[in-house]
Order: sequence, then structure tokens, then C-alpha cells
Amino acid sequence: MARALMIQGTGSNVGKSMLVAGLCRAAKRRGLNVRPFKPQNMSNNAAVTADGGEIGRAQAVQALAAGVETSVHMNPVLLKPETETGAQVVVQGKAMVQSEARAYRHMKPQLMEAVLDSFGRLKAQSDLVIVEGAGSPAEINLRAGDIANMGFARAADVPVVLAGDINRGGVIAQIVGTKSVIEAKDAALIEGFLVNAFRGDPSLFDDGYLEIERRTGWRGFGVLPWFEDAWRLPAEDAMDLTKATSDGAFKIVCLGLNRIANFDDLDPLAQEPDISLQILQAGQALPGDTDLVIIPGSKSTLGDLGFLRAQGWDIDLQAHVRRGGNVLGICGGYQMLGTKVCDPEGLEGPAGVIDGLGLLDIETLMTPTKALTQPLARHAATGLSFNAYEIHIGTSDGPDHSRPFAYIDDKPEGAMSADGRITGSYLHGMFADDEFRKAWLAGFGVEGQGSYRADVDATLNRLADHMETHVDVDGILSVAR
Repeated sequence: MARALMIQGTGSNVGKSMLVAGLCRAAKRRGLNVRPFKPQNMSNNAAVTADGGEIGRAQAVQALAAGVETSVHMNPVLLKPETETGAQVVVQGKAMVQSEARAYRHMKPQLMEAVLDSFGRLKAQSDLVIVEGAGSPAEINLRAGDIANMGFARAADVPVVLAGDINRGGVIAQIVGTKSVIEAKDAALIEGFLVNAFRGDPSLFDDGYLEIERRTGWRGFGVLPWFEDAWRLPAEDAMDLTKATSDGAFKIVCLGLNRIANFDDLDPLAQEPDISLQILQAGQALPGDTDLVIIPGSKSTLGDLGFLRAQGWDIDLQAHVRRGGNVLGICGGYQMLGTKVCDPEGLEGPAGVIDGLGLLDIETLMTPTKALTQPLARHAATGLSFNAYEIHIGTSDGPDHSRPFAYIDDKPEGAMSADGRITGSYLHGMFADDEFRKAWLAGFGVEGQGSYRADVDATLNRLADHMETHVDVDGILSVAR
């Protein structure tokens, strides 16, 4: 049976996902059969797994670091926010129910069985399981019924290393304060701490580091300097989206939707030196010199259509098209481009029909069955084949579907306007294919460069090297039991 350890954080977005990825790669290089695991995740940036479900994108990156195929058991509970207070609950890869936050608090204890089942399955396949917490164990108002942090650690008897983010400020209070508010039995599971994201001379923090050790009695595993290449790894949290990258001549603007989903589609484009990529924020106008607008995936097509219009982006898009600009809609963005979105069962809110942007002559019908596939597609314009994934509800059809974006098993996929400047597709992940990305960019007169997947793999190696240099990786791995 495998050993396990858990990385928890003093708060959200303190670097837990990156730390687990680095540890997975470090363990793999030690010859260990390692698996990542996150009991509960909240993200609209999901990955389709090899066993036909969906998990958080971070666990897919961690699986890549570990050198293993993805599995629904790496993230048995995934919450996909649809409103400010409600989310779709995905259990072991399959959408189970829509739930409001208050109702979910009562549901959590029932989900522990699935969490422990998935954890047991991974342990049976592995030498080591590295677990990532969610949010912070210091959120003691959420401790009852917890399945994400100490509730899981106690149930599965998994030792914990607590990570704090010094770049945010107040890391001493983050770590010491965590011990002061959590239960004594929870604190007893914490074997030590590490300080993440230090900028500057780490020796300046020596006294603070010693003070944390003195006040907590926990072992310190080191201070990890800021990892400059973190942006090269696929981000999971929409908060991590960069507002602009590069200063390339070809300007791509992505609409920063309120419920943006699967935005890792942008990562390969962001690393192209001849592309300038901007994420348009709420209230900002579309720049007049934009070459291509991307309307990305969305967890709430109808809700984000309203959000888009509230920003005035529908008017900006019409002007952009009149100027001769190009538009690409992916998944939910593809649905928005059509003339109508029909939701007769009220899957995304009140039942009814809403007008789309009218830039493609297609209509979308929302259906309850979710497509979760990893097809090999063939690009209609170039004939190139590429790997992609689908993760959506709804089907789209209409006259512009007769000019497909791609073919899957010789069946048309997506749509294109008669002048070829408006394109829509349900396919995610297409730009990670280097040959396809370069050919697609060549259609705009842009020279694509580099190898995206090789770059991600090399970045994971640099991350592991970075951690080996600055923190006690052997010590962290040794606490596993």
C-alpha cells in the first residue's frame, strides 16, 4: 500500500498546486510511482480524463508531472461555479447535481465516501500519493463536514505540510495563526511548514523563519524563492490569468467572461513571441487595433451572454467585424456567436430562448447530456489532424455548420461564416498541438514557434530543480506514511 502526504495552504492561491506538481516530478525522478490527489476542487478550468470524466486542470498538470495518465479519482469532487452562490457538483468525473452553497454544506459529509474510495484506488496503484488541500484549514467555520483539508487528513490519516505565501505579506501570522485556530487533533497532523514565493534575499527572513518554528513547534522545510517560470504552466484559477503577454505584432484579445472556463486554450498562444495576448477585463473597451477576438469557454453561456452585453462588448464586436477583424468562439463562446441559444429545460437558469450575437448562422439547443471526449480532429482548412477535447452541454446546427471548422470521424464540427472571418468550435486544447497551431497562425500571416508540450515538461523539470535547490524535498517526502 502506498504512503501519502498532504500539502495544505494558509489560504487560496498560495501555490499549493505548483508545489504538488514539483513534488510529483521530484518523486518521479526518484523512481517512485506517484499519483496526485485533490479531494475537492473548485474550478471551471477542467480536464477530460483518460477514463472519460473530468477533473480540475491542476490535477491534470500534476499527473503530467508524475508521468501518469489522468483519472477521475485524482479529483473526486469538482465544483464548477455557475452563479455567485451555486455550482455544478461533479463526483468521480460525472456531473451529479447543481447545488447552492448552503445546501452543499449539508451534502459534503455524504461525499466523503467517494473521496475515500478514490483515494484508496490511487493508493492501490502507487508508491506515493501527494494530496493537495483546498483553501485553508484555518477556515474553521467550514470545518464541520470538511472533506478538503483536515477533515480528509483525519479520516485518511495523512500527514500534512503547511505552505504559506510570503509574497502576500504576513506569512508569520498566516502560519502561526493557523495553528492557533485549528483543533489540537488537526494541528497534530501537521509535520512542518514551508514558505513559498519569496522575492529578494531569503536570509532577511531568517529571524522570522525561526520565530515560526519557535511559536508552532513545527519543522521548517525551507523558504522557496519566487519561481519565475510559473506562468508557463497551465493556470487553473481565473485569478491567475495574465492581463497581457508579449508585445508581438499580431494582437489577440480574449473576452474575460465572468464564468470563463477551460481558458488553458490561451496558454500556447501566450507563449508565442509574435503574438500579443490581452485578457479584456470588465468595463474595458475592445481596442481598435485588435486582429483577433477570442470568446472563450464559459460555464454559463446564457449568464455570460448577459455579462458580455453589460460590458458593451457586443457593440465592440460588431465594430471589430466591420473593420475586417476576425473572431473565434470556443465552446460556450461558439454558442454565443449564433443567432439563438435555446434552453427549454432551464439547464442554465429560467427556461426559454435568448438571442445570440448573430455573427454565425447557427442555433444552439441546450441538452442535459454532457459531452466528455478526447477526439482526434481534422482541420477543414489545412487538412491537419490534431488532438483535442470536448467538455460541454448543448448541440449547435445551422447553415454555417455546412462550412465546418473541423471533422471528427468525417462528421463536421464547428462552423464558419461565408467570408471565413468568424469561426466557432466546441474543441478545446487545439493550440497545444504545435503543428496545428503553427498552420493556423500562418493563416493570419503569423509565424508560430516553439513546442508547447515540450516547454511545459521542461518547466516542470525546472520547477523540481528549483524546489530541490531551496527546500528539503527529501524531508518533505519522508513524512509520508
